[in-house]
Amino acid sequence: MTGMMRIRKPIAITMACIFLLSGCAASGSGSSGLSVGPATSSSYLKPKATEKLIVQKPKLDIIIPVFDPGLPKDPEKYEEKGIWPELRRAEASRFAYKMKLALEKTEAFGAVRVMPDTTATGDLYVVGSINESNGANVDIDIKVYDISGKQWFSKSFEHEVTKDFYSNIRNKGKDPYDPVFKKAADRLVKELNHRDDKKLEKLQALTNLRFGANFSEEAFARYMRVKRGIVSLVSYPDENDLMLKRVKAIRVRDQLFTDNMQPHYEQFSQKMDTSYAAWQKQSFTELEAERQSRQETIKNALAGVALIGLAVLSAVAGGQSDSYGGYTAGTTGAMIGGIAGAHFLEKSFQTNKEAKFHRDALTELGQSIDSEMAPQVVNFEKSTLKLTGSAKEQFAQWRAFLKRIYEEEATPDVQL
Repeated sequence: MTGMMRIRKPIAITMACIFLLSGCAASGSGSSGLSVGPATSSSYLKPKATEKLIVQKPKLDIIIPVFDPGLPKDPEKYEEKGIWPELRRAEASRFAYKMKLALEKTEAFGAVRVMPDTTATGDLYVVGSINESNGANVDIDIKVYDISGKQWFSKSFEHEVTKDFYSNIRNKGKDPYDPVFKKAADRLVKELNHRDDKKLEKLQALTNLRFGANFSEEAFARYMRVKRGIVSLVSYPDENDLMLKRVKAIRVRDQLFTDNMQPHYEQFSQKMDTSYAAWQKQSFTELEAERQSRQETIKNALAGVALIGLAVLSAVAGGQSDSYGGYTAGTTGAMIGGIAGAHFLEKSFQTNKEAKFHRDALTELGQSIDSEMAPQVVNFEKSTLKLTGSAKEQFAQWRAFLKRIYEEEATPDVQL
């Protein structure tokens, strides 16, 4: 009995300690002893030596000019290269908008805007051109410059649509070209991550100065140096500088204007969606059929040549035979081989006609899309300013309007 009590006593002490410690842990809430409210600084877990805190990079604004459609200078080469000019021009706007969506999805940048050309104001410029787009393959060139004029990179991105893309129900509503824009966006993010934060902040400062120089070169040129086409920041005006404040206020208006232009490109792309998706799928199907037709043509032509060759050999063998049976067999072989060879060659020509039909069908599809996707006119209903013409023309009119505003504000009132 005494032995049992000796055993139970240590157990009881141990259990009491366990309950006491567990109670302290439960009520401690991060070892601060507080059940509610923010914990003390000592209660935070220290990050491991191998863990790195994610540092937010400066949010650079991006301008994406409408892509270069990649049209040959000689219009006679359009058909030779399988290019439909109006379709390519429509794609030039669509591809720029697709690039915008891909970059926005990365969440690594500030405002991403599609604009008619490179004269708009931004920290980075993503300049694209179309090398190939036929429904099955897409190939684009991307060149990225910053506001100083330095090129970050120049690279081609391509994507081949897989054979099972259209048969996979999960791809319903997806654009088969999306992967090519994702590749380009990921490449730019990778490049951004290797840039020094202080240099990126200087780019943003340079953007303000270059925007200001667009209105008053005399006031802002002294803060910059231009050498071999590259603009560098020499100094920066005081934040309370009246000229800088005026320019920043005008730039806010300019940013609002460029933001208001974005629905134009979005709506244009959306109007294309149904017809363009139909063209992509049909073009993919036609190109696949044409490829198979070519393979069938080669196979049939080779079979025809082989059989005709066999017929010639049979005729020669039969003519050299001394027996009537051998002569007859040779002649019969020549006739059968010749007929069979002619049949295969005729089928080969027929297959070529089918291939031509596929080419004509693609041309017709391209022409039908041309008529459905004519360029749209952007209208801004503002009482103070009427903008007419294309997006490029309207943007030029807007910049002239801003310059006039700047000059009027810079001119002091004169008391007569």
